Amino acid sequence: MRFVKGVVFASALALAVPAVHMLAQGAGAQGKQAEEKDRAVAGGGITVPGWTGKVDAGSAKQGRTINDSKFTQAAGEFHLEVGPAASYWSPKNFAKGDYTVRATFKNVKSDAGHPHSAGLFIAGTAMDTENPTYLYCVAYTDGKFLVRQFNGTPKPVTLVAPTANAAVKGPDAAGGATNDIAWVVKGGKADCMINNTSVGSFDLAALKVPSLDGIYGIRVTHNMNLNVAGFGMK
Repeated sequence: MRFVKGVVFASALALAVPAVHMLAQGAGAQGKQAEEKDRAVAGGGITVPGWTGKVDAGSAKQGRTINDSKFTQAAGEFHLEVGPAASYWSPKNFAKGDYTVRATFKNVKSDAGHPHSAGLFIAGTAMDTENPTYLYCVAYTDGKFLVRQFNGTPKPVTLVAPTANAAVKGPDAAGGATNDIAWVVKGGKADCMINNTSVGSFDLAALKVPSLDGIYGIRVTHNMNLNVAGFGMK
């Protein structure tokens, strides 16, 4: 009888251990999910004349606004302390025909404990509405890149999932990543260039948009800090 009781106890203990492990995993997942919430940067807002921005739909659902991040300019560079994921632009920055839009994203650091991304968008229309259209290419802080497109809906379409590429630089000794990112539009084709290397080429017909003309600007994900130098179009 003692043997039977021992077996029953051991079996119950064996069942309990995975249950505890699952609870621990659940707690960890909840902790990670909590880390993913957008921060609110104190004293936030856009102080660069002529510029505006809009947070992603998911960030808006958290109650975040563009004023939960700081977008400033000093010594010819933009400085971003980002809470919610967002896009930033000036309506005056409009490109058409064949053009190149370029900027250097300097000392990009994620405050979430895992890689985040920043980069450029082009062909923007209806940017201040719930149904924008634009194409963006971003570099992650771990050497990957991503290309997505908004096609007039709040949710983007992924054209290239996060992909490692030797052209994309990861963190330096100080812990920040610096990458030169450009969109080169010519003859109805758009190339995303990172550090002068094409990482993705897209034909206008495949993008299902009427034109690659439109507003260009800066695209960032949440909870990160960075500087942007040399932003412009030629």
